Amino acid sequence: MEFVWVLFAFVCGLGAKLIHLPPLIGFLVAGFVLNFMGMKPSDFLTDLADLGITLMLFCIGLKLHVADLLKREVWASTLSHMGIWTILVGLFSLGIGTAGLGYFDVLDIQSAALIGFALSFSSTVCIVKLLEESGEMKTRHGQLCLGILVMQDIVAVVFLVLATGKIPSLWAVFLFALIPLRPLLHKLLEKSGHGEMLPLTGLFMALGGYELFSYVGVKGDLGALVLGILLASHFKASELNKSLMNFKDLFLIGFFLSIGFSALPNLEMLGLSLIISVVILFKFALFFGLFAALRLRGRTSFLGALALSNYSEFGLIVVALSVQSGWLAKEWLVILALAVSFSFVLTSVLYRQAHEIYGHYKKRIRRFEKSHCLPADTFIQPTGTEILVVGLGRVGRGAYESLRVMEGACVAGMDADQFRIEKMQQDDQNVFYGDGEDLDLWEHLDTKGIKLILLALPLAEDSANITKQLRSAGYHGQVAAIARYQDERDALIDSGIDNVFNFYTEAGTGFAEESLALIKR
Repeated sequence: MEFVWVLFAFVCGLGAKLIHLPPLIGFLVAGFVLNFMGMKPSDFLTDLADLGITLMLFCIGLKLHVADLLKREVWASTLSHMGIWTILVGLFSLGIGTAGLGYFDVLDIQSAALIGFALSFSSTVCIVKLLEESGEMKTRHGQLCLGILVMQDIVAVVFLVLATGKIPSLWAVFLFALIPLRPLLHKLLEKSGHGEMLPLTGLFMALGGYELFSYVGVKGDLGALVLGILLASHFKASELNKSLMNFKDLFLIGFFLSIGFSALPNLEMLGLSLIISVVILFKFALFFGLFAALRLRGRTSFLGALALSNYSEFGLIVVALSVQSGWLAKEWLVILALAVSFSFVLTSVLYRQAHEIYGHYKKRIRRFEKSHCLPADTFIQPTGTEILVVGLGRVGRGAYESLRVMEGACVAGMDADQFRIEKMQQDDQNVFYGDGEDLDLWEHLDTKGIKLILLALPLAEDSANITKQLRSAGYHGQVAAIARYQDERDALIDSGIDNVFNFYTEAGTGFAEESLALIKR
């Protein structure tokens, strides 16, 4: 049985990739096909899906900072959007119900509001997957999306308590003891080393947090998220996240397959789910309007709203509880399962073109900006820059520090991770915050005096896009980039980059040359 769904997941995932769609769309299709063939999900698949979600929330915590949740643009946009959306969709459902549309015509105010509430959540799984694939988890709009998703999770916990009547145990108060225990958790992570014990430590922390919170009557997934947040400030948090990435992605395949197993629709249900999917356009408009009103830049508002414009797997949980309580007909579970699946497809396809869409409509989008944007959305460029390193991860940081020694103060660094920039600025480093794929940044940045830009980014596609933006913004200096594979190097050279450094191959060359110098001396 396990081989059959692995086979279908592989074939459909590969098929989606070959036509330039995200593999997760193929996994969704595989689930529906297997369901149509009469196959049933095994307990193994369900456990795999649950484990994938738990690991994903733990990894979100590793990249999240509590200060982000306290920002007005996070909590105000989350609560405002959920409240307004629930009311609007509830009224919309009642309105089309009066027209005699099937399944809507029997809704009352309570059930219509429940449907609106279920559709107000955005998919953590889908959004995190998109942000990771595009390398935008730590960007301004990426952190904004993560903060909103966590706030929605908190609302979800409150709903589950009210809907199920299960009040957390009195022992739940002792969960606050995890905060003073953070040094112990950091010590465990530090002692885990860099080998096979590191991902095992991550699994232990994620599952331990899940079980601990579940034991005291709190949503277990929230426990995995909290444990991740407690480890986020540790210097090995990024390494831990990378060690868990492949495990998490593999386990999440079970989640996407399980959506397809949720139910089989008839034509009427299919039509209704398509109508609900079209309503996503209004979800995007509401998010965008709220972000703009809260003084975010047009680009941040657009990308954040586009990423959040989908329906969540948690909506299925809300509907399932409502069906069990007799508030909704069981057919709504099928309708919403299809709507969630369609929303994943729409978001996955559109977000891959997000930067191109913004570039085409940027003038119209910028009209919605306030005259004074938030400080986090403003550009501050160091003066006297002749060499700029874009991306200050391990490779970029090493290049930046070496160039500072060789060339001095004319070298500057730029990164989309605001917390990384703040730490380096505290050490008096000549760095500033900026997203390399931000077209607005290159248009506002003075690049006349910059002779060389080094793109130390993990994704070759990002380096190629940035090069195009640089050239279109009038930059005529030299551009260098890094690549991991030969085919990436060839593609980057073709995109107009002057020099591409293959750090797997050329690191070995540098190692050999420096080692040979030992015996020559």
